[in-house]
Amino acid sequence: MPAVTVPNITVLPRVPEPDPLVSRARPVQSLTTAPHGLEGEGFPVRRAFAGVDLRELDPFVHLDQMGEVEYAPGEPKGTPWHPHRGFETVTYMIDGTFEHTDSNGGGGVITNGDTQWMTAGAGILHIEKPPEWLVTSGGLFHGFQLWVNLPAAQKWSPPRYQDLRAGEVALATSPDGGALIRIIAGEVGGQSGPGSTYTPMTLVHATLSPGARVSLPWRPDYNALVYAMAGFGTVGAEARPIQTGQLAVLGPGDAVVVGANQVQESRSPNLDVLILGGRPIREPVAWMGPFVMNTRDEILQAVADYQAGRLGTIPVVTAVHNTPSTVVESHPDQGD
Repeated sequence: MPAVTVPNITVLPRVPEPDPLVSRARPVQSLTTAPHGLEGEGFPVRRAFAGVDLRELDPFVHLDQMGEVEYAPGEPKGTPWHPHRGFETVTYMIDGTFEHTDSNGGGGVITNGDTQWMTAGAGILHIEKPPEWLVTSGGLFHGFQLWVNLPAAQKWSPPRYQDLRAGEVALATSPDGGALIRIIAGEVGGQSGPGSTYTPMTLVHATLSPGARVSLPWRPDYNALVYAMAGFGTVGAEARPIQTGQLAVLGPGDAVVVGANQVQESRSPNLDVLILGGRPIREPVAWMGPFVMNTRDEILQAVADYQAGRLGTIPVVTAVHNTPSTVVESHPDQGD
């Protein structure tokens, strides 16, 4: 890790460090450790957002770190056919290969630094699985899936795909060349990623060499989250310790600061972090399994539409994927 690297980081454009005299580094508001779980047909994940209030995550609702796992031959797993409505899934594959197919005939293959952005919108059925050759051979599997909420006015948008290849990701570095900054979506310091988003947001994967530090300009109207996928370091204005599997929710400000410890372990020689944020939607959230809507009635309608086959036609679908028995509802405070 990671899949996208460059032979000479010094030739990349530099992201200017915010002026400390006029900018405000965001403090750490909370720090949580992601529990382990299983997804789909049984591949291991870390639930990065577990235990965090949805209002602090807004406009995001869910983030899984998939793997990192080395599969033996015959072991790679995916998901069965399942529905989505009301949000976007962003699948970022660091190592390994996933095939996607949907009920509209769309889909594709993502591998080694690719990102697939699927807008479920009004509703779609899809399946994610390793290709047959990978099931036969086994191999490394590591990636992320992020769920981005859609505003009520856009929840009924037609489904669409964006396949973002590794070579399309905007690459930059810190002023001292100590960090590789991959911008998948949004804009950081004048560098823009290829992702086209309904909900204004920024998504960055940064690799910091031991002892390196980055201070990224960050829009003050966006929230800011930092997830450590590997390594040891610090985050926030107060340089709070963070390590693999931990999520920092940052408070207000216009700069995100992350630093890598001078000493790392051999299996994770650098600090790798996802840095993400977006403009909060500030609408009620009703969420049950693969459906993210605004009200309980809309969730029940989504379930009914799925069961009636109105989200697409697929050879025999037997169950809603990963659907809990209760609806989770969140209502933003008035006036926020």
